[in-house]
Amino acid sequence: QVQLVESGGGLVQAGGSLRLSCAAPRSIGIINSMGWFRRPPGKERELVARITSSESTDYADSVKGRFTISRDKSTIYLQMNSLKPEDTAVYYCNLHRIDRDYWGQGTQVTVSS
Repeated sequence: QVQLVESGGGLVQAGGSLRLSCAAPRSIGIINSMGWFRRPPGKERELVARITSSESTDYADSVKGRFTISRDKSTIYLQMNSLKPEDTAVYYCNLHRIDRDYWGQGTQVTVSS
């Protein structure tokens, strides 16, 4: 069973910063991409940011210029700056392989106004 280990969520005031990390086991094999999704209260899960094996990145329009995704081997990071109350959500790490997807357990990010 592959386990993605997430950390870094918490409570922060609007305008503040948080950094999320997600570590995958090095034995996971070939990774097509890793990324972060979020589920705001009462809404559907949505893509936040993704980084591919070739280091190309993709961001939701709502976080462009504020969030930065990066990768170090099988660990990814999401630096979140200028946080807004609408960024409040459970954030899930995703690892995409050609044969299936893996998900972390989720970490809560709460931004107070």
